[in-house]
Amino acid sequence: MSTKRSPVDPVTVEIVGNLMLSIAEETCLSIIKSAYSTNIKERRDVSAAVVGPEGDLVAQADYLPIHLNAFLTFIPYIYQHFDRAKIRPGDMFIGNDPYHGGGNHLPDIVVAMPVFGDGAIIGWVVNMAHHSDIGGMVPGSTSSYADSIFQEGIRIPVIRICNEGKLNEDVFQLLLGNTRVREEREGDLTAQISSNRVGARRMEEAFAKYGSRLTACMEELQNYSERRLRAAIASVADGVYSYTDYLDDGGDNSPDPQTISVDIRISGDSIVFDFSKTCKQLKAPLNISYNTLLASCFYSLKALFGADIPATSGIFRVFEVVAPKGSLVNPIDPAPLGLTINAAQRLPDVIFGALAEVASERVLAGCNSTCQTTVFTREDPRHPGNTLICHEAIAGGSGASRHADGLSAVQVHMTNTSNMPIEAMETEFPILMIKKYSLRTDSGGAGEFRGGLGIDREFEMLLDGIQCKATGDRQKFAPYGLEGGRDGATGAFFREMDGARTRLPGKSTGNRMEKGEILVALTPGSGGYGDPLRRPPEKVLDDVADGYVSVEAARDQYKVAVNRDSDGICTLDVEATCALRAAVR
Repeated sequence: MSTKRSPVDPVTVEIVGNLMLSIAEETCLSIIKSAYSTNIKERRDVSAAVVGPEGDLVAQADYLPIHLNAFLTFIPYIYQHFDRAKIRPGDMFIGNDPYHGGGNHLPDIVVAMPVFGDGAIIGWVVNMAHHSDIGGMVPGSTSSYADSIFQEGIRIPVIRICNEGKLNEDVFQLLLGNTRVREEREGDLTAQISSNRVGARRMEEAFAKYGSRLTACMEELQNYSERRLRAAIASVADGVYSYTDYLDDGGDNSPDPQTISVDIRISGDSIVFDFSKTCKQLKAPLNISYNTLLASCFYSLKALFGADIPATSGIFRVFEVVAPKGSLVNPIDPAPLGLTINAAQRLPDVIFGALAEVASERVLAGCNSTCQTTVFTREDPRHPGNTLICHEAIAGGSGASRHADGLSAVQVHMTNTSNMPIEAMETEFPILMIKKYSLRTDSGGAGEFRGGLGIDREFEMLLDGIQCKATGDRQKFAPYGLEGGRDGATGAFFREMDGARTRLPGKSTGNRMEKGEILVALTPGSGGYGDPLRRPPEKVLDDVADGYVSVEAARDQYKVAVNRDSDGICTLDVEATCALRAAVR
């Protein structure tokens, strides 16, 4: 940890830190406002960051924590493969390969632009966006059965996409030639490139105001993050803290449960995450790149020990990671990574589970911790010859804490995207209609503080021959409760025709669906916190009235008697409730 006296005062560091964050946020919003795809402009599956001149993270917009991995590695990779002295103002670099400086999986495309001041690089503006299709063997690029990354789309090495402000048309056309939705990719990539120019202008304005103090503040922001986190870790008793959870399976190629396990060793103000007990890499697209593993540890520490600690590379200095090569969390190229989010979401759950006792003020019970996704594909009925690819990740429950109920219908942990509005989906994809979109009663685990609820979403096919991919997890292993709280509900996929339901596997690709058929997506809820008998009966009554908890679950799990009359009005039976709870106690 640096002990040198800072050349800038704390007030200036605070001001510059907020300025860098605002630049990252403006860059991100610029993409959202100008992108073509619903995945970016509606779901906001995009992030942006300001990176220091040496490649250290200075500020990330508050969007997707999983995108930290590229912001930590992309610029160092550029410096390793390009002569720094030959990088010019207006240059821009692009890449997507997780094994070579890119994002989490191939659909995540990174674009980075250097910012110059007084003839030298003073920082970088970087953004990452998830593209709905970048080639590969199935529409949407990711499948449930890929056994090699080469099946998942075009691999883009880190290359120049702009030379001194001029778009490299040859590279651009190569990328557009490897997607099923060319116009959409052109719009989204243009948005990413253009937004970096917005961020770069703001950085240049900041340098004009602060000069060399700007880069000094960037370094001090990292030192501050490191000091804050080390102080928090030092307050935790030394020891080894462990937890194990399981993926339902590895998809078509690996049908058995897969272990994700961590031993966390705390010593003084340092911490080591040891994933040696985690399963080996899979011949299935749920592998997690090492950089994504680092981002997951980074996020977990920030969430547990200081939400207000700036998200800088200073956090990275505090911890080490042990992950054997060839494991699920450190796979060997060309292991597939397409569905990595469904495994990576489980990493914070095992870290939170391990540290539940020593970080009890901030820890959450088990969350939905998947990314339950549907992708519907068909020729566009309005424009024959064109393809429609409707990509939707459906939210679920967020775990309860010792202070509050969990949130319902939200994305959690490593992803932080928005729910797709029905109006946007039905307008842009006239092959579908939403039949149902509601919270799942009883999906939140019972507890003194109730777990958040999952979603019940039903898609009706409006045409024949629609191809459907449906992937998720937590359909066998439930989100855990803490301190006596009950587990949350697991998720499921069903296909329904004429009232008859058939359950689909948790991860399936290439389901042909016909007009009138319905895909039902039930997302997981989340775990409760604390003994359900400590939840005030009045709160349980409110939950029943709101449809969060059924009358039956109120009696069985909370020992609260609620009566519902013919008009649906709920009232609390105080005498029966006292008797139910007295019998248990």
